[in-house]
Amino acid sequence: MSKFDRPLPKRQLRNTVIVAFVICVTLMTGWELYWRDFGVPASYRNSEGLWTIQRRRIDNGEGDKTVLTGSSRVFFNTQLDVWEAESGQRPIQLALEGTSPLRIMEGLADDDDFTGTLLVGVAPMLFFSGFEYRQAVVDRYGKETPTQWLGQQISMPFEPYLRFYFPDYALFQILHRQDWPVREGWNSNIVLDVRKLANYRKDRNARLWSKVADNEDYRNEARMIWESGFVPMDERDDAFKTMALEGRATQIERAVTATKKLHERGIDVIFVRNPAEGHYAMSEPMFNPRAETWDVLIEKTGALGIHWLDHEELQGFYLPEWSHMTGSEADRYTKALYHIIQRELAAHKNMQSE
Repeated sequence: MSKFDRPLPKRQLRNTVIVAFVICVTLMTGWELYWRDFGVPASYRNSEGLWTIQRRRIDNGEGDKTVLTGSSRVFFNTQLDVWEAESGQRPIQLALEGTSPLRIMEGLADDDDFTGTLLVGVAPMLFFSGFEYRQAVVDRYGKETPTQWLGQQISMPFEPYLRFYFPDYALFQILHRQDWPVREGWNSNIVLDVRKLANYRKDRNARLWSKVADNEDYRNEARMIWESGFVPMDERDDAFKTMALEGRATQIERAVTATKKLHERGIDVIFVRNPAEGHYAMSEPMFNPRAETWDVLIEKTGALGIHWLDHEELQGFYLPEWSHMTGSEADRYTKALYHIIQRELAAHKNMQSE
């Protein structure tokens, strides 16, 4: 026998495997029941792969549909069921939370498969800065690997049935957001991670989670997150102000270029400003005054612009955490928005033809 060989004790692995399996199932079941008791409803994951599936619908013969893009306000406030009931056609939802829609808009402008109508949500702090929280989502389209595609297909059948299988309830994510003691010398003034706000369906229809409206602590936590890291404009230095102005001009020119391409192909582009309250009603005009941003955007693009402050039908909705509507309010809002768009689009075209 070689000195490197050693006898292995005979052992029965079958019992070990059974015990490990039972422990795993028990812990997983407990974790699942915990989150169900917390009130987490069934939902698909708002994943990169799910967005890619919807984007590819345009490539696969559905390019004549209405496409919704923008940030979370278009995502949560525009209900696909209601839009379909009013128009007879279900839109394609491509909006991404915390993300400027301009790169999506530019991609559609260069995509000959797209021949429908484009609705672009304008959340000022995102649109006029070009910020892309979900940049990786847009990157994935056109670069998705077979492994990524397969992973999405395997994941989707389980997603509506496992409440813990949502990024907000991953163990390390939970540990990360605990109120740990702050070490001396560590900057604790950090922007907090956004909690779960909505539930998602297979076609990315998003609906604000009722807990945001019904649970005061959860609602206040969302508001606190929106306010975290805020510094008033008059406390910013000149370098920041210059950068903001230059960035704003750049984003508007990007929108002008993309809109021109879309108009040349006969595609209607509608920019929409959704309602906002509380902190956003103060901060958005401070950083992006309407006369210097929205009005310039509409004038330079020549597109139809629907601003909630210009239409009484788009006012008076309940926004629990200042930025998004409850599900029932979003239903009413979507119906009102759809009919305003149809009316204003007809008037806009008549004015252009005169």
